[in-house]
Amino acid sequence: MKATIRWAGDVKFEAESGSGHTVTIDGPPDHGGKNQGVRPMELMLLGVGGCSSFDVMHILKKSRQDVTGCVAEVEAERVDEVPAVFKSIHLHFIVTGRALKEAQVKRAVELSAEKYCSASIMLGKAGVDITHSYEIHEAAE
Repeated sequence: MKATIRWAGDVKFEAESGSGHTVTIDGPPDHGGKNQGVRPMELMLLGVGGCSSFDVMHILKKSRQDVTGCVAEVEAERVDEVPAVFKSIHLHFIVTGRALKEAQVKRAVELSAEKYCSASIMLGKAGVDITHSYEIHEAAE
């Protein structure tokens, strides 16, 4: 994997992934930014949520669940010192579909947490307390 981060003035950067996608990173005004992009730590949180969501959906589709939607709400708490690393992260999945089996949803979330999500497992090994929960909604007809 590779990435390129280019300074774009003040505390703004254009980040390009090895696959050619770009993201704007910027700081808050009180740190010299103009709020024109995500903060670096927000980007890490998005990565954890995206990685785990990818896993959950892949596992549910593979188990032939009729999923019509999946939302991951991710909340993090940071320590009150420098470096302000993550202290805890909670991922809450809202899975919508037709006749979803709770055991399959639970298993998908657990497998992502314990075996597949590289991002959350890496942060967990670094001491971040990572928790998961889910809820299931029946899809509207």
